[in-house]
Amino acid sequence: MTEQTPDARVRASFDKQGLMRTLGATLDAVSPGAVAIALVPGPAVSQQHGFVHAGAVSAIADSAAGYAALTLMPPGAGVLTAEFKINLLAPAAGTRILARGRVVKAGRTLTLAQAEVFAEDDGREKLVALLTATLMAVQGRDGVGD
Repeated sequence: MTEQTPDARVRASFDKQGLMRTLGATLDAVSPGAVAIALVPGPAVSQQHGFVHAGAVSAIADSAAGYAALTLMPPGAGVLTAEFKINLLAPAAGTRILARGRVVKAGRTLTLAQAEVFAEDDGREKLVALLTATLMAVQGRDGVGD
């Protein structure tokens, strides 16, 4: 059996995520220690004021951080979010919402990652949320889960 590249591994796992599919989220970029996930706002992910719901923002931020961690995991290991904190800084309103996850410190057991979430509109980005997550390595599970 051949070993998957981190990019292929993340893409295969992402394709299995029902929530990301339900939200309409897509992988925007994958590189070692960094992953970006995009979401196009619409009624299905909005809250009562028309902004993207904090639950949807949190979900793409958590997945971006988790997948960033997965890119640095050895074959056969997956990651699970042990905890995260999110600061919602501004309403998530724009033509596209982009969560950029990156690893801050990778370890054998625990990895610290962050995700910045931006609302894009007219070629400009506005920071709308910041997530910090602790992820744990899970042996025998090749992917991300909660």
